[in-house]
Amino acid sequence: MGLSSSSITKDPPATPSWFTPERLLILFCVINMINYVDQGVIGSNGVNGSIRTCDDKGICTSGSGIQGEFDLTNFQDGLLSSAFMVGFLVASPIFASLTKSHHPFRLIGVGLSVWTLAAAGCGSAFSFWFIAICRMLVGVGEASFISLAAPFIDDSAPVSQETAWLAMFYICIPTGIAVGYVYGGFVGSQFNWRYAFWGEALLMLPFAVFGFAFEPLQLKVADSEASKLHDHILVGADSMSVDEFKKTSKSVNIHNILNQFSQFAKDMKALLVDKVYAVNIFGYIAYNFIIGAYSYWGPKAGYNIYHMENADMMFGGITIVCGILGTLSGGFILDRLSASIYKAFIAPVNYVSLHCVKPSLRPLSMAISTVSIHIFGDVPSSPLMGVLQDNINNWRASALILTSILFLAAGIWFIGVSLHSDDASNDRSESQVCTVTVDNGTPLLYGNGDESSYEA
Repeated sequence: MGLSSSSITKDPPATPSWFTPERLLILFCVINMINYVDQGVIGSNGVNGSIRTCDDKGICTSGSGIQGEFDLTNFQDGLLSSAFMVGFLVASPIFASLTKSHHPFRLIGVGLSVWTLAAAGCGSAFSFWFIAICRMLVGVGEASFISLAAPFIDDSAPVSQETAWLAMFYICIPTGIAVGYVYGGFVGSQFNWRYAFWGEALLMLPFAVFGFAFEPLQLKVADSEASKLHDHILVGADSMSVDEFKKTSKSVNIHNILNQFSQFAKDMKALLVDKVYAVNIFGYIAYNFIIGAYSYWGPKAGYNIYHMENADMMFGGITIVCGILGTLSGGFILDRLSASIYKAFIAPVNYVSLHCVKPSLRPLSMAISTVSIHIFGDVPSSPLMGVLQDNINNWRASALILTSILFLAAGIWFIGVSLHSDDASNDRSESQVCTVTVDNGTPLLYGNGDESSYEA
């Protein structure tokens, strides 16, 4: 019996009416904030706590929080931050690659479910290694969201407000960390550090369910690739038997797996030879090395250097004010300057990662960017800062040494100002590499064409 085209034809799913661009932005901003509340929580004095200490007279004070309960050195304490980043960096490229074969919105739902369970596990930890594994799984869960949310927002945002929308999304990073400092400090001091993790898990639970309960959205490039596959099936379906179709499907699946590995290698090469992308990431790595260490050790360093009882509150306030002003001003300035990649080096760096590559490379671009800044930045910075402090036992000196690396980040980004690239986010050609020239200061993004269609 022949297999008619009508038997395999499926109408494309309609875009859910609930998902207006504004609602999608708000939804992702709230999820992003909760993600980063967790990072503020574990860095707060109320949750992270302090190590057991003894003075010259032999009088000892018991430790507090995670460090005190599990009797951790500063190096071991710093490894908890690295454990999160290890899970994050391993899972980010995997989730990014899966967008070409699975619904991105469903992948976010899976990741947030893992995040919720792992956060609850942190609050139930009974040993250092158990909480380290849970921190790693929290990173896995966050990876699904971070690498996929930015392309969704970039697709949905009005052309004239793209960077402002991304700025609003990324402003949730300092805001979430700041709230986490205050929340973790309060809960840890008034109740118990474990309640802080249980509370954030409850906050994330509805959003994890949301990822499965609603009809999933698709990235524009994913819609384009699905349409091509659908059309390809229809071409030969009229004269193909059911058995032949099944055999062909199996061979196609094997072929697709091999093609995915080959395509991943090609995509990675396209990113690595792009000078604008590389300079952007190198500067981001140096910057993230500093920020990662300060976000984890800052409240504790402030408490020990200045004997601040309200160190969590103080660092939370500084983080939210500076983060909001810096991110929002960068986004709005870039929009007013006729957003070019050249000018993006003085604005949010994530704009470069999204717009220097083709639409089909955006998830991988964001994933590799995120993985790089963590594996070379804040993954080693927290334990290295812990080793430094364990050896010199001077928080002021440790902080000064860490801050000096900021000059390296600034120097690398100044190099980026002299590079120049076309916006490739709407590129329909097969080339995936940005052409680099010496910048003459002329904006390149005069018009982006039809925003409703992308090609892989």
